[in-house]
Amino acid sequence: MLVRWLLAALHLLAYGFALASILRRTWSLRRASVPAALRSVFRSDARWGISALVLIVTGLMRAFGGFEKGAGYYLHEPLFHVKMTLLVLILILEVPTMLGLMRWRASIRKGEPPDLRNARRYARFSVIQTVLLVLMVFAATGMARGIGLPAGVV
Repeated sequence: MLVRWLLAALHLLAYGFALASILRRTWSLRRASVPAALRSVFRSDARWGISALVLIVTGLMRAFGGFEKGAGYYLHEPLFHVKMTLLVLILILEVPTMLGLMRWRASIRKGEPPDLRNARRYARFSVIQTVLLVLMVFAATGMARGIGLPAGVV
């Protein structure tokens, strides 16, 4: 019981940290016009990555690790499928940003100025990811309340 509670708390806290981190990264990317401004981008990106990892790991443990209702429940829950679809979309949107930030880090390590032309584009991706993350919270709370389940399943 204690482990279930702690996993649920960590999962929920990770949503908050993820939201704060992705919003900060968006803000930082919008202001990334010179390499000196990238420190904030990199810090918020690292926090976003850690919180996303915690979300995914705790979510997998809760759904398939025997700590909650079990895989059978989640795999038949329509809102779980919505939530996973939103997660996949977030991850797809993360790929170009992640690759771009990796290139920026490599340029800085080499002592070269990074090409910041895509900073605004990455910021737009982050805005979309923020909306998708909020929608994930709605799907999660709907699942917790039994919304979307076929009649008689609980």
